[in-house]
Amino acid sequence: MRFRHMLASVALGAITLAATGAKAVEIEYWQYVFDTRVKAMTQLITKFQEANPDIKVKQTTFPYADYQTKVAAAILAGQGPDVVQLFYGWTDNFISGKMIRPLRAEAFPAAEIERDFFPIVSAMKRGNDYYGLPTAVRSLALFYNKKAFKDAGLDPNNPPKNLEELVAAAEKTTKRDGSGNLISAGMTLDMTGQDHQWWREVLIRQFGGVPYTNEDTKVAYNDEAGLKALTFYTDLQKKHKVGQAGFMDEGQAAFRAGLAAMTIDGTFRLGSFNTIKGFEWGVTELPANAQGVRSNYASYFANAITTKAEGEKLAAAEKFLKYVSSPEAMKIWMDVVGELPARRAAALTPENTAHPVYGPFLKGLEYAHTTLFKDEAAQRQVAIDMANRVLIGNEDPKASLAKAAEAEQAIIDRAKR
Repeated sequence: MRFRHMLASVALGAITLAATGAKAVEIEYWQYVFDTRVKAMTQLITKFQEANPDIKVKQTTFPYADYQTKVAAAILAGQGPDVVQLFYGWTDNFISGKMIRPLRAEAFPAAEIERDFFPIVSAMKRGNDYYGLPTAVRSLALFYNKKAFKDAGLDPNNPPKNLEELVAAAEKTTKRDGSGNLISAGMTLDMTGQDHQWWREVLIRQFGGVPYTNEDTKVAYNDEAGLKALTFYTDLQKKHKVGQAGFMDEGQAAFRAGLAAMTIDGTFRLGSFNTIKGFEWGVTELPANAQGVRSNYASYFANAITTKAEGEKLAAAEKFLKYVSSPEAMKIWMDVVGELPARRAAALTPENTAHPVYGPFLKGLEYAHTTLFKDEAAQRQVAIDMANRVLIGNEDPKASLAKAAEAEQAIIDRAKR
């Protein structure tokens, strides 16, 4: 029945177009390659075109490493996407490069955005203008391998609740060969993944500090709290020997392969972890500190309308953006990708908050912070280099922390000019 209804809808659209002599407007949507995200967007495009047969949406994807460069080159050449996906931390670069346009208030009233979406959507606002809207939002959580816990004599239904328990569980689940080489990590160490967010917005706050002041324009972590946070992180490898930077290349790869008992990652991993047959894993909130203080990091990819979209393409792009930021689209995205709906009402349902997987991430949103990056890639690299100087180069953590603070402040200051 549903299939016949779909055919009827498509046929009616075709008849309407033929009768009016109109040609469908074609717009392009670009995002980076991530299997579940591409799959979800393909479903959304199909549903959107069924309801809007006068608009055709072409999806194009690129590897993450090349994505920003490809977008910039295409738009500056008057080509490329009409609607583009971008990490919220890239917004200033996309605006300064004249790649995206502010959303028209008539189509996307600010009051409605601020009423319906989680407050972190404000990271897309500059002055009175919003430059994009997310379909989904992310927070972090601790993923743990239930089999690894069982094998180590730990209760698979009682994951670590605080940092002390995290270290203890990691020590018990770490495996090494006769020569002392790591063969299965108790805890992944991956600053190129989500560990730089864990250190910056979680550990620093749990040790009594803040990463930045003055609306994230002044680096504030070169202090005792920042040093304690960095030392806790690097001690996982150097003192407790529960993990190793570069093991299996990526933390999530080690966890997926069953060679890591715990890893910190975001909601976007849910879709891919769910596809692994026979893999028993669980999710819990990020561990609190000894005093029960919790923190988290929230982020998202937004969809924005590019400066290339004009006239009928702009109108079509606005229609498409409205759909991919609708409650219906958010439900599909959550089911396929695992990321949480960006609209509060769509996310905070009784079913979602009680869910054993979604629940911990939703709780994390309640106390999460969103870093207002000036140059996300460059600021992330500062954290990666900081940790590597200690873990690989054996530099004193205090010296490495001071270098990181100086380097990151320079990045922020350059962006402010």
